[in-house]
Amino acid sequence: MPRKSLPTRLAATAALLLAAGALSAPAASAKPSDASPGDAYVLTVSTNPPRTDYDNRHVDVTGTVTKADGTPAPNIPVTVQEVVLFTTWNPWGDPIDPTYYEPRELGTPVTDTNGKFTIPDVDIDHVTGSSLLNAQHEVQITALYDEDGDPNTPQDGYYADTTVAANAKPSSVSYQVNKKKVKAGDILTVQGKVTLPEGVEPAGTEVFLQTYWESEYHVKTTAEDDGFFVLSVRVSREDDTFRLRTAPTDLYVAGADQPLPITNTSLPRT
Repeated sequence: MPRKSLPTRLAATAALLLAAGALSAPAASAKPSDASPGDAYVLTVSTNPPRTDYDNRHVDVTGTVTKADGTPAPNIPVTVQEVVLFTTWNPWGDPIDPTYYEPRELGTPVTDTNGKFTIPDVDIDHVTGSSLLNAQHEVQITALYDEDGDPNTPQDGYYADTTVAANAKPSSVSYQVNKKKVKAGDILTVQGKVTLPEGVEPAGTEVFLQTYWESEYHVKTTAEDDGFFVLSVRVSREDDTFRLRTAPTDLYVAGADQPLPITNTSLPRT
């Protein structure tokens, strides 16, 4: 599913920092040895707890900014984001970013006299209406301090991140097909049912039908209130991969992936 890759100012700055090799690596603690040569500051970020699940989705985000000698750096504004990660569909093996990013701003806390910053009770979740197809069940928390506020001068930028595991409940999909051998021009119909964890409504779960290896899905539908769905597609001569994928609307419910036992007799012989 098309998504923009970190379109915000923080992400643009972080990309420049990476390109310039100027990022300060995330540090576990603020000690003089944590600073790279030439760095004026050390930036850290962490969460408590470090993982979440279906019933517990909130964390406290904390971090520190210290000077190179290890002393606290007060009154430092730190831009913090939460980034939901998605796996890029790339059957060609191209050298492209294997991850899509969907960020949202959490705020710009200012460090206290001890060089610490906190954003309490952060909701680790998917908050937009975009599809959760290929969602990774972990979320990044990123932090950035740019001394002069100019992303074009990455040498004075400091970046840190941490990952929060979002432990998801499993789901499944069952199906029936109208035929297992098809040829070009045939109508393939797949009907089935999405089964989600007890208490989770299946309505709105996206169901994708892939027929060709270069495209992750050919047609899609959404499950009804009872979880049932029907998909139909006209088979082409090139269709060689038949697979169902589901994308529940909740980040904490994993999608299902089911190959279909279908053979296209119109495929060119190799």
